[in-house]
Amino acid sequence: MTQETRVLVVDDEDRIRRLLKMYLEKEDFIVVEAENGEEALETALKEEFDVILLDLMLPGMDGEEVCQELRKTKATPVIMLTAKGEEANRVQGFEIGADDYIVKPFSPREVILRIKALLRRSSATKFLQTETEAKNVLVFPHLTIDNDAHRVTVNEKAVGLTPKEYELLLYLAQSPDKVFSREQLLKDVWNYDFFGDLRTVDTHVKRLREKLSRISEEAANMISTVWGVGYKFEAAKD
Repeated sequence: MTQETRVLVVDDEDRIRRLLKMYLEKEDFIVVEAENGEEALETALKEEFDVILLDLMLPGMDGEEVCQELRKTKATPVIMLTAKGEEANRVQGFEIGADDYIVKPFSPREVILRIKALLRRSSATKFLQTETEAKNVLVFPHLTIDNDAHRVTVNEKAVGLTPKEYELLLYLAQSPDKVFSREQLLKDVWNYDFFGDLRTVDTHVKRLREKLSRISEEAANMISTVWGVGYKFEAAKD
């Protein structure tokens, strides 16, 4: 991680914020705190962060509302913190744009590992630096992925994707027509062997298609479902 890694910690419990701040600063992270949803959203929109630790149960504006509003303009990686561990809550968190989910009670070490894994995956989208510059740009009819700039354009219009949505699209697009199972996508894109909720993949594919389809149905249809197996990327024809 870089020395300037900035983390926004959002929780209404002062004890939890202090605990996370102590452990994060030991890892040389710069920590900013917020104790409610309104303060968190204002801070997240005004400043730049590498990751946001966002408690789901907040007074006033809750974590889901914060994440939904944030996703309208920013793709900052978000890890949800919550006492709700049911599958439905996890899936709902992913549907509104969270990148990971940690259930309370948690160990600070687990939080650190999850943050580092998420940051590693986010920065890994910039890894194509070998051979020719052309390898850093994937160009298809209706869709272009510029990996150096970490930018996706559809019919020359920029598409705002979260880090995980971007990684998923890039991973599929690098191997056109190859079918990937949900298990393989979880392992390679999420990098969590222990985090095996297959619906995570489905919700991200759904949101990715929705964002692409706002500009081009052809681009959205490039992500094809292979029933009973998983997903593949089909290069559209002119």
